[in-house]
Amino acid sequence: MTDSVADSVSAYLGYWQAAGVAAGVAEAGTDWFALQKRSATAAIAAPPAARAVNTVREPAPAKPAPRATAPAAPPPISPAALAHVAKASSLDELLALLSVFEGCGLKATAKNLCFYRGAPQARLMLIGEAPGRDEDLEGKPFVGRAGQLLDKMLAAIGIDEIKVHIANTVYWRPPGNRTPSPEETISCAPFLNRQIELVAPDVVVLLGGVAAKSVLGLTEGIIKLRGKWRGLAIGGREVKALATLHPAYLLRTPAAKRQAWQDLLLIEQALAG
Repeated sequence: MTDSVADSVSAYLGYWQAAGVAAGVAEAGTDWFALQKRSATAAIAAPPAARAVNTVREPAPAKPAPRATAPAAPPPISPAALAHVAKASSLDELLALLSVFEGCGLKATAKNLCFYRGAPQARLMLIGEAPGRDEDLEGKPFVGRAGQLLDKMLAAIGIDEIKVHIANTVYWRPPGNRTPSPEETISCAPFLNRQIELVAPDVVVLLGGVAAKSVLGLTEGIIKLRGKWRGLAIGGREVKALATLHPAYLLRTPAAKRQAWQDLLLIEQALAG
């Protein structure tokens, strides 16, 4: 090959190399479609670790949300426990039983047990609905604004704390000061009944609709129940029971104080008789 021919061939190959040609055509043809097919088959048969990692991954299925479960009902009070409560011979023994009682769910959220305020034994016993925030903090019933109004009402008929026993239908504050449920009042009822027996009052005053319905077993509203004497059988004796408006209601509805005053006069007359 002369130098001129060699130079021409070199220039020709340089042109195609610059254009991107990497190899010349061999004597035998190459089936590029067959090679592509074999490459795809090999990729499918390869183990997962050998496959390409730049594939789009599908998001993992979301975990199912946990099912909401209904709150557990408080355990029923066994006959043995009821008999134990009935044998409490003093308020101190009854308080000790209440302190270990787990049958009322309110205990789990309350700060303190609110047993009673006033005299251990008294001719007059007042029963309200449930402890509120102030009562929960102090551990005594009726020490907040409603309790202060109640003290003024009693003072108007000559009664102070040493002449009255004040309690509630439940012994722990309901969350958010809600109304105690029937199940909660029922769970505390054996303790309240024994408390009334130990206090041995002549007159029981029920403050508000919840207390009236719970203790008297009636369904009417407090407006219909108030101002009427009823008999309440407790511990083999019958005491006089009167439903009246709750002091908290009087704070919200001052016009109802006239009706409450009428009930106070009935209480004064009953205690004087």
